[in-house]
Amino acid sequence: MDTKTYDIPKEKFQFAKKSDLSHDTKLDTKPVGYLHDAFRRFCKNKGAVVAAVIIAVLVLLALFAPLFTPYSVKYRDSNFAGTLPKLKLFENTNFWDGCKEETLDKYTFIYNYAMGQETGHNAIKNQKYELLDNGLYKCRVDSYHKKGMVYINMDMDDYFALQAYQDEYDVQVIYPTIKKRDRPEAPQDTEDANYYFKTQKKGSKTIPVLDDNGNVILNYWTYTQFDIEQGFTDDYTSKKRIAGDGENGVWYAYSSPTSSGVQVRVNYYEYYIYNHKIIEKDGIEEPYFIFGTTGSNGTGEGKDIFTCLFSGARFSFLFAIAVAAVNMFVGAIYGAVAGYYGGKVDLIMERITDVLSAVPFMIVITLLKLHMGASSQILLLFIAFFLTGWIGMAGTTRMQFYRYKNQEYVLAARTLGARDRRIMWKHIFPNALGTLVTSCALVIPSMIYSETNLSYLGIINLSSGSITSVGTLIAAGQSVLSTAPHVALFPSVFLALLMLSFNLFGNGLRDAFNPSLRGSEG
Repeated sequence: MDTKTYDIPKEKFQFAKKSDLSHDTKLDTKPVGYLHDAFRRFCKNKGAVVAAVIIAVLVLLALFAPLFTPYSVKYRDSNFAGTLPKLKLFENTNFWDGCKEETLDKYTFIYNYAMGQETGHNAIKNQKYELLDNGLYKCRVDSYHKKGMVYINMDMDDYFALQAYQDEYDVQVIYPTIKKRDRPEAPQDTEDANYYFKTQKKGSKTIPVLDDNGNVILNYWTYTQFDIEQGFTDDYTSKKRIAGDGENGVWYAYSSPTSSGVQVRVNYYEYYIYNHKIIEKDGIEEPYFIFGTTGSNGTGEGKDIFTCLFSGARFSFLFAIAVAAVNMFVGAIYGAVAGYYGGKVDLIMERITDVLSAVPFMIVITLLKLHMGASSQILLLFIAFFLTGWIGMAGTTRMQFYRYKNQEYVLAARTLGARDRRIMWKHIFPNALGTLVTSCALVIPSMIYSETNLSYLGIINLSSGSITSVGTLIAAGQSVLSTAPHVALFPSVFLALLMLSFNLFGNGLRDAFNPSLRGSEG
């Protein structure tokens, strides 16, 4: 092999200085912890982030929304049952304004239109309508003013107090009454206080008597000076009187005597404000329901859906989290022991869970209900969900321990003398945490969904006292889907959002806590 000789000048060789020696430089980046890395990867999952935001909003509404409304779960008013959702932001539009577009026949239209003529509280929104070619009237009916007038019995003290309220706040609550003999003939309409005009019976219907101009004819109870001289008294001393009262020596009577006081005819919208402002003093200034009320047109309960929905959601969240935490604690310990030791220990423990899981959940809750009765519905639910709820978590934990217990780092820890407890909870459990957290996160909506189903089917009753549930609201809306679909709409949307968001959120947690993805940029 040929060799070459290189002639390198001597001056090229120099001793290296100490400062010229190169060493490993310190890393500029900071170490990334397990939770930090998991959070970073979770944030890259856009669907999971959006789901987390939705869940956070729902949780915040469940916790705080009932605190900022004057209504409570106990509140109910059958006169405002079936009231439609209303937002003040949209009250001058045709959306979310508490009104419903309807097509009415002539006499039904006159009945509603006349309410606004008498009081200014328009059952026909803005008294606007469209007369169709077929003789029907197309208009928007205001569900808040549709109730109109009602007859109320009260003692004399309450009667004078209501008159004083009228004068102080300059508002008309009491309106002229109608003699009982002049009220509609149809039995179902006799006590309908909205018939302040003359009527006649046409078949089974009560229809108004109209003058030559097509207007209703007033039918108020009237009296004259002669009646006063004969001993007639009305005890109405308020300055608030409607137009026409006292003209030509004819006055309107505002009350009719009863055995315990008087019967008065009041506009219910204004009386509602008076009752809550002066009598109840509960902070309710006017009937105003963001999500509407339960029931249908005065036949149901009239509970505020907004308050009931988020009060029920708050209970569902707290209950589901409590049950999920207990199930995870018990199931994780049980599954860890079975999966780590295996063999006969695992065989015996698995047979126990097989026996428990073979009992249908519906059988469990039915037997508990028969044994415990209806006195403790919450405790009944907790026991029912706990008796079999931890089995799924135990099975998930067992599989994860079987997966990781023979890994090299576990064998290394065992070789170095680590005890079983340290290996289980220090080395294996953190690697299984991602799957367990995901399972636990998905247990919460599953628990809420199960509780909702039980309430919906009437197996569990959570609507008594100060507690209600989402399922109870959906059940209340089932019978009025055609007339008041909003009763079931809002609880159903809440439940759908919750289930979808938790599924996306759970998938994001699973990927974030997966140790095999740690440090990845995907």
